[in-house]
Amino acid sequence: MEASLLELFPRFVDLKDLLQNEVEARYILKKATDFLERIKSKGTAGEDEEIRYLICALVDRNWERIHTGHFSNVPLTIRKIYAIACFFKIFFLLMESSNPRQKEQCSGILDEAQLLGCTDDWSDLKAALMEYLDKGQEEPTEPLPILPAVLRVSSPCDIPQLDAPGLNEFKTKCFQPQQPTLLLNTIKHWPAVDKWRDLNYLLNVAGNRTVPIEIGSNYASDEWSQQLVKIRDFLRRQFVVDQRGDGRREIEYLAQHELFAQIPALKADICVPDYCTVSGAEETAAAVDIKAWLGPAGTISPMHYDPKHNLLCQVFGSKKIILAAPKDTDNLYPHESEFLGNTSQINAAELDFKTYPLLERVRFYKLLLQPGDCLYMPPKWWHYVHAETPSFSVSFWW
Repeated sequence: MEASLLELFPRFVDLKDLLQNEVEARYILKKATDFLERIKSKGTAGEDEEIRYLICALVDRNWERIHTGHFSNVPLTIRKIYAIACFFKIFFLLMESSNPRQKEQCSGILDEAQLLGCTDDWSDLKAALMEYLDKGQEEPTEPLPILPAVLRVSSPCDIPQLDAPGLNEFKTKCFQPQQPTLLLNTIKHWPAVDKWRDLNYLLNVAGNRTVPIEIGSNYASDEWSQQLVKIRDFLRRQFVVDQRGDGRREIEYLAQHELFAQIPALKADICVPDYCTVSGAEETAAAVDIKAWLGPAGTISPMHYDPKHNLLCQVFGSKKIILAAPKDTDNLYPHESEFLGNTSQINAAELDFKTYPLLERVRFYKLLLQPGDCLYMPPKWWHYVHAETPSFSVSFWW
């Protein structure tokens, strides 16, 4: 492993506060960091079998702790220890070998560190490992398609529309009155608008990363499931037509994923809109959660609401969206389960008034979200989203 990469690994002194009440992790990571320091100073450190075993045990132990109870309740300390242990597991695997197969295994461990752990304190190490592990990996032989640009069409819109409004206009006409609004031509300047339609670009930048993929057209259906999948495999399955068959395939959706924290190179192709800095008089500026939504035509987000302000930005493709106001919540038949409590039982695209008679009282608002545009949705506004074409959206919650 390159010396410059070794310098980015945490020293024990950097971990002392984190490990103050974690006796097992403190003992193991002290041995691991000492071993690494001997490597850096002398070029050799002696036998590592015991330390390798302990590091693997620390990864497994904290994986179990993360999977005990709901993920949102996992203490940040546990997630950080898991990430550090994964970093050192990668270190010891690369000490053993740096052949392509070993790098592939390490790449998977790095992705798990990002998906389950918390790597925020070691972003430079994460980025350097990602670059190192991607070097020398097998290049794809068959290119992916460049998706055609979706031409803007005239479409009915049941909510106000503003053409690239300024910050004050957005605040007074949208944010303060809690008015859903279609913001036209607001992200046309993003490099992503042109670059991401070339799926080979996404493949080169992100193809080796592992991400959670939703299987099935929408998460409220009984057939819905999730898998961890390499982005390269997801792109080929969903965007390359099978010339040998009829082109049918199960719909997969990279949905509501913090892709840009995992792959900083993609974040460079977008920017957080200034609208996300607007806050109420009694509020402080909130952190912005950025989520990615990538999939083929036919993906569906069933009628649901989010608790935060939501700016849904359309990079490529188009989406049909149906909205309903928070005041109609009781008429929209939310699921009774805790997991789906913010999701309606109805199919907003095909209303069934016989089964759900209270829908007669609901006013629905329809629109088409097109490339370069954003949809502002205030907290708890219900929305149904259907991809009319292959689509990439980015949402900002604050």
